[in-house]
Amino acid sequence: MKILLTGANGYIGKRLLPILLEQGHRVVCCVRNKDRFQAKEVDHPNLEVFEADLLNLASLSVLPVDIDVSYYLIHSMLHNTKGFEDLEKKCARNFVEYLDKTQNRQIIYLSGISNVEILSKHLDSRKQVEEILKTSSSYHTILRAGIIVGSGSASFEIIRDLVEKLAIMVAPKWLLTKCQPIAIRNVISFLTGVIDRQECHNQTFDIGGPEVLSYKEMLQQYAEVRKLPRIIATLPIMTPRLSSYWLYFITSTSYNLALNLVDSMKIEVICRPNNLASTLGIRLMPYKEAIELATGRIKQQMVISSWTDALSSGILPNEKMKYVEPPDFGCYTDNKRYKFTNNPEQIIENIWALGGDRGWYYGNWLWHLRGLLDKLFGGVGLNRGRRHPTEIVMGDSLDFWRVLLADKENGRLLLYAEMLLPGEAWLEFSLVKKKGENYLSQKATFRPKGIMGRLYWILSYPFHIFIFKGMAKGIIKYKK
Repeated sequence: MKILLTGANGYIGKRLLPILLEQGHRVVCCVRNKDRFQAKEVDHPNLEVFEADLLNLASLSVLPVDIDVSYYLIHSMLHNTKGFEDLEKKCARNFVEYLDKTQNRQIIYLSGISNVEILSKHLDSRKQVEEILKTSSSYHTILRAGIIVGSGSASFEIIRDLVEKLAIMVAPKWLLTKCQPIAIRNVISFLTGVIDRQECHNQTFDIGGPEVLSYKEMLQQYAEVRKLPRIIATLPIMTPRLSSYWLYFITSTSYNLALNLVDSMKIEVICRPNNLASTLGIRLMPYKEAIELATGRIKQQMVISSWTDALSSGILPNEKMKYVEPPDFGCYTDNKRYKFTNNPEQIIENIWALGGDRGWYYGNWLWHLRGLLDKLFGGVGLNRGRRHPTEIVMGDSLDFWRVLLADKENGRLLLYAEMLLPGEAWLEFSLVKKKGENYLSQKATFRPKGIMGRLYWILSYPFHIFIFKGMAKGIIKYKK
């Protein structure tokens, strides 16, 4: 069967793709930027990748028409606190217009549970997308999920951050809201299980795990699994905005995502009963088991995808992912080049381990201070860390940087700053050979915006002298 997978670079799409290929399907991936498509299955004979943007109807003309089933996994919640509803509706309408010119028989959409009258903007937007997809001439199958528990999911990472960092939590009253969390493994089983099943045509199903829990109980059970004594108290005075700041500063989430999540967390997301799990032969995984599986994946460094895989900060336009050379005109630069005599492979490994738990090899407290200042002014900060401690692929988040190029074979790494700046910044590492000797080249590029940008560079330049010099020398000297 030929299947169209939209959102293939996203959290769910990256998990779904290898399963579809294992099941023998031919998969057509629709992505906005092919350069960011870093799936291990990229050379699979049953995989095709097309570059198209659902906000641009004309770009969808490159997609094939001989598809049988399509997955709609497009969401805009990460990018904006306002206006994402219009973006989601436009994407859905364009998708339907394209699909109705194809041989597609079934649309499968992963939506959100919406069984109460008053919905959050996020859940209401998902519901509106459902209605648009139903206008297609194809059959539709809508799966509505609540909190998804898996390594790298936004909800799980927030829970993990809160419990791991705080022994005592004074939390908002919405922690008492009930929900029905579901393991990511179950989500993927539902998504693949409904493919071309006649009894699932033109049907909507709520999917959730076997337990209904409050967010407080979810935090407590995570603490029990991790054997961490925790005290959690709730306060009725924390407004949605204060709650959003609470999540934003303590966890790795962006402010946009925190605001939308808090808006949704005030609403109960409990499944309406159905027999889909028994029909498909799916064993629903208990919450604690899902937590153990997710934490085990993290310990084994086997996190397949993360919510940060999306360009969530809104600072970096998608088009910039195509550029692998920092600009020259109108820019300030800081160039460092140091000779080294140790194995070049060791230097590359050190570069590829930048950020996260390893840190930046020099003045880590200053990097953390910069991250804190970024958070205070609404930026992404350092909390995002990195997806894997030693692996980097294009599109990864790396603390408050985004990876534009990761060419390990030639020893070149290019990062783009997603912190709040009065300008744009790039940081590049490369290995250079000159007259038979090896050098580490490190180049920081800053393109200022107006007087404030130039003033920022002048004021921060003395710190760069020490930080960038220490970082380059630390990369050369570091040995496990």
